[in-house]
Amino acid sequence: IVREGMKSVTAGMNPMDLKRGIDKAVIAAVAELQKMSTPCADTNAIAQVGSISANSDEAIGNIIATAMEKVGKEGVITVEEGSGLDNELDVVEGMQFDRGYLSPYFVNNQQSMSAELEGPYVLLYDKKISNIRELLPALEGAAKAGKPLMIIAEDIEGEALATLVVNNIRGIVKVAAV
Repeated sequence: IVREGMKSVTAGMNPMDLKRGIDKAVIAAVAELQKMSTPCADTNAIAQVGSISANSDEAIGNIIATAMEKVGKEGVITVEEGSGLDNELDVVEGMQFDRGYLSPYFVNNQQSMSAELEGPYVLLYDKKISNIRELLPALEGAAKAGKPLMIIAEDIEGEALATLVVNNIRGIVKVAAV
């Protein structure tokens, strides 16, 4: 597509017309593929598709089918390289974090080295936070209500993390960020 598209543009075709044409072709191709497809109705069908995808390895296909059955259509399956010789399936209920609290200054239980908050407000943020202005309304709301604040974000860094740590140490707002 790229090679032929470049030839067409070099020959004088409008690049925007080419892009629009490619977009229409993609929509038509996806629609045709959806007509041709058949959904996997049961665990055996999923195992067959998994086996085919794994170079006809039935064991892998069965593990994939079991994983799909356990997590459902909306679940997430992550495949990781292991250090052992056996294939294994670990099911995690709920959410799993790659790492814990972002600063050891959030720890308030020294025995278990954990950050424990009772009845906190929870802020979910799907981006990186580096500026404290993004957090001020949530911090002020938690401080006024006298409740702790649990922040779950892609990442918190710089000024924002430093301000959270200072507020936590001074006891202005109990905060934990992961």
